[in-house]
Amino acid sequence: MLKGKVAIVTGGSRGIGEAIAYELASKGAAIAVIYSGNASAAKQVCSNCQDNYGVKARAYQCNVAEFETVKQTVAQIKADFGTVHILVNNAGITRDGLTAMMKEADFDAVLDTNLKGAFHMIRHCTGLFLRNREGCIINISSVSGLMGNAGQCNYAASKAGLIGLTKSVARELASKGIRCNAIAPGFIATDMTQDQSDNSLLTQVPLGRMGTPKEVAEAVVFLASANYITGEVLRVDGGIAM
Repeated sequence: MLKGKVAIVTGGSRGIGEAIAYELASKGAAIAVIYSGNASAAKQVCSNCQDNYGVKARAYQCNVAEFETVKQTVAQIKADFGTVHILVNNAGITRDGLTAMMKEADFDAVLDTNLKGAFHMIRHCTGLFLRNREGCIINISSVSGLMGNAGQCNYAASKAGLIGLTKSVARELASKGIRCNAIAPGFIATDMTQDQSDNSLLTQVPLGRMGTPKEVAEAVVFLASANYITGEVLRVDGGIAM
């Protein structure tokens, strides 16, 4: 399905990003894994992609919040893979706290990684997409960006911002054959959400359970090959935000 394509997955060393890397690799895409700190985990993901699916995969340490660092990383990926066809902006952090007591640094850190980081990646990959006359950008947002969530004003703002970014980029680049969509996961069983397994909000999920990283990854693959969909926000949330 995606044989011959090159995909970048930010935050690809664990959780949802790891599952996305595997799912894209299983469809034939070569994988560039961008990670922040855990080199061994990122390299293991790449080894698994190569061993299990026979695709080229390499890991790149990069703080997506830094404009010039992203520029250099994308240039290295181009040198290694030749081009890029798919960009999945999955890198994200949380610094939860009530608005009245939140530190400015915690607000800034979340916006810089989750929202500005996605902009940096899009900004530096767009030239490659334009040369190819094709491209697919998938931003991993959240139902928090649709509904809000108490104690997460910074995270919800960053994920809501991703939706606005998605729609603007989709409008700007559609005529060039470049699509941009977002996925809004709900409660997904990862390390980031392990402390929320007993959260009362889970009782509000119509399907009655947390989702899996693979279910989000399957939505990524769908959007990567859905050539007549752009500017869309696809919820993978068990119905909680309907």
